[in-house]
Amino acid sequence: MTPTWRSEDSPTYPPIRILDWGRVALRGIALLGVLVLGVLLTALLRLIERPVYGTGRPWTGWITVLVCRLALWIMRLRVIHTGAPMERDGAFVANHSSWLDIFVLNAAAPLFFVSKAEVAGWPGIGWLARITGTVFVRRNRQEADRQRALLEGRIAEGHRLLFFPEGTSTDGRRVLPFKPTLFAALFSEALSDIQVQPVSVVYAAPDGRDPRFYGWWGDMEFGPHLLHVLAARRQGKVEVVWHPPLQVADFIDRKTLAKAAEQVVRQGHPLGQDRSVEAGQ
Repeated sequence: MTPTWRSEDSPTYPPIRILDWGRVALRGIALLGVLVLGVLLTALLRLIERPVYGTGRPWTGWITVLVCRLALWIMRLRVIHTGAPMERDGAFVANHSSWLDIFVLNAAAPLFFVSKAEVAGWPGIGWLARITGTVFVRRNRQEADRQRALLEGRIAEGHRLLFFPEGTSTDGRRVLPFKPTLFAALFSEALSDIQVQPVSVVYAAPDGRDPRFYGWWGDMEFGPHLLHVLAARRQGKVEVVWHPPLQVADFIDRKTLAKAAEQVVRQGHPLGQDRSVEAGQ
């Protein structure tokens, strides 16, 4: 079982003032409306897409992209892209800081996230994850073979999977060591020419706010964190660095590939090279 990353203290948030609650209401209603509409359109389109393409999702993936872009616009969170997602089949790996990562990364291109199985049971979030094609896995050795076969099958079907090898979210101020478990699926003989693209996701808090403002980790509750993000009059920004893809065949095993991908992601993160920050010192 992957341990949850924790810190000694939580970020400080200013109280939400009366005027801020108006902003929360407007943004919250708009965000909910976009999500509900996206779910309805996805469900309806799957009635046509499923008989034609089976588990493939050449159409509904673009609804998810549009919904995520609208959600970021509603929240007024500015996203800066350096590089671009690879267009060929393959996998993506990124550092993980927040629930916002889902919107930020899925707004760039149709991707399918690999998530821990517990997320499937989360109210609201789990339902959204299931309808958008998220792959749920349990990170334990007893189910390693089944999980590997599941990931191999999804990639072979043309699904571009994105997973977070740190195995947990952090405060956005560090990059944790990558766990090699999920990389094993990329070494299947059926995926002889596969590539994996490392992605660095770097958040910058709004002026005057705690640098960890967008981070969501440990036992932090989703609701209060969402409210503070919606209440912010001026948002910060997030930079997404799409690094050159790595050819899986160039690596001898999952551990060497995981290490190489980790190093690339660290290079694209301002604090990624600072081991004292990673250790929470």
